[in-house]
Amino acid sequence: MSLFKGLSAFPITPANEHGVVDEAGVMRLTEHLSANSVDSIGLLGSTGTYTYLSRPERCRAVRAAVKAVGGKTPLIVGIGTLRTDDAQNLARDAATEGADGLLMAPVSYTPLTQEEAYLHYKAVAEVTSLPLCIYNNPSTTHFSFSRDLLARLADVPNIAAVKMPASAEGAVSQELAELRDSHIGKLAIGYSGDWIAAEALLAGCDSWFSVLGGFLPQLAKAMVEAARRGDAGAVRYYQQALQPMWELFREFGSLRVAYAAINLMGLSSAHPPRPVLPLTLHNQKRVGIALKACDNIQHKQ
Repeated sequence: MSLFKGLSAFPITPANEHGVVDEAGVMRLTEHLSANSVDSIGLLGSTGTYTYLSRPERCRAVRAAVKAVGGKTPLIVGIGTLRTDDAQNLARDAATEGADGLLMAPVSYTPLTQEEAYLHYKAVAEVTSLPLCIYNNPSTTHFSFSRDLLARLADVPNIAAVKMPASAEGAVSQELAELRDSHIGKLAIGYSGDWIAAEALLAGCDSWFSVLGGFLPQLAKAMVEAARRGDAGAVRYYQQALQPMWELFREFGSLRVAYAAINLMGLSSAHPPRPVLPLTLHNQKRVGIALKACDNIQHKQ
């Protein structure tokens, strides 16, 4: 299976209040995902709080994950950062530590032009042989890729995939068809925004870049497998049953919910990096209720 296919599970990166990565915690989470047969692990994505970690700490996280999975599960490592030369160094680091692929968002303070983003990606792709996925995430980067830019990037050697954001519900199928029919179709096309996962999977997207998969890999994998075998009824059942979790994702952001869920499951005791605050006790209880509903889904299947 291609690297950017199937379920790509995105875990948190446990770290202390000073941004020092908990290597044992990273190993525990990535072992959990690998043991549950996710197709890849998206390390240091937005859920993995890559922008809050220094270069040495990112290296430590990748090293720990590589040690934990032992080559059994491909690792896609986030290398987004402000400067092009720093992103190039992060790409080199990831390769040295044993990553299988790269994921890069156009992180910026001064808003980037389309040409600046093109040259940024091209420069990073030129210093690595690892396949690179474009991280299209305008809600956090405040940069929107035009289709012309994505088409240009599709011709850059080593750029192999694009991670698309959630589009309006009901519009995913049309958007995916248009992308496939254009020059962008040279790339593997996956989606994030877990609440539109059912629609994207049924429309035939290449991959689901999933926050849910980072803490409930069995459930996320079951949804992907149902889509693979064409069982639309099962996919829609999962989607409906997961509404309480999706509502929490949209209300608080999936990052805060992921931390709460992972803590409640006993997989970690880490907190999100400040200034991001954990959910209140009341809302943590709501996450617990959603987790119980997820457990019921798994037992019914």
